[in-house]
Amino acid sequence: MSVAESWSCVMSLLREHASADHADLPGPATEQMLAAAEERMGISLHGDLRTWLLRNNLDLPEEDFDDDVMCCGFDGFPDEGSFFLGIRAMERLYANRSTSCGFDPPDQPDYPFWRNEWIPFLSDQDGWRGKFIDVRDGRVGSWFVGEITVTGEYESMAQYFDSVADTLTKIAGGSSPVCRFTEGRLVWS
Repeated sequence: MSVAESWSCVMSLLREHASADHADLPGPATEQMLAAAEERMGISLHGDLRTWLLRNNLDLPEEDFDDDVMCCGFDGFPDEGSFFLGIRAMERLYANRSTSCGFDPPDQPDYPFWRNEWIPFLSDQDGWRGKFIDVRDGRVGSWFVGEITVTGEYESMAQYFDSVADTLTKIAGGSSPVCRFTEGRLVWS
């Protein structure tokens, strides 16, 4: 499946089972927004990331953005404690992570905590953990501050979104011990 098809499946499940959460999501980014972000970050977005953002730019509205936290997003989606990032939040977290030599720590180029080729698309509020896409090959990895970064956790964003769709399907089927759909919303216990 393509990233567009996988994301569409996630959105269909959300629309069907969590219609209130789905209704809160904003519309797509524009090519102009993405080009400006690429220029500010100094890196081209991977095609899958671009495709996804052109379907849903998950930035919070300006009035809901909180300057006191590293990342802002729609709480509780795709899981409790983390959320998908919109382009503005991606830029902010990317700027915080990127380094002048291209990787961090500078003395470990083969096993870095962070590489400038990684663009975050999911994070917790503090930016301590999340998922990124490697612009070199489209693979999805994850980081957690103080632990080893995992590269290639998923072969693509499409594969990652398929796993999100699987999780939503399990929640809808009542087989999730930590989440349920209630009154059109995902509710975590």
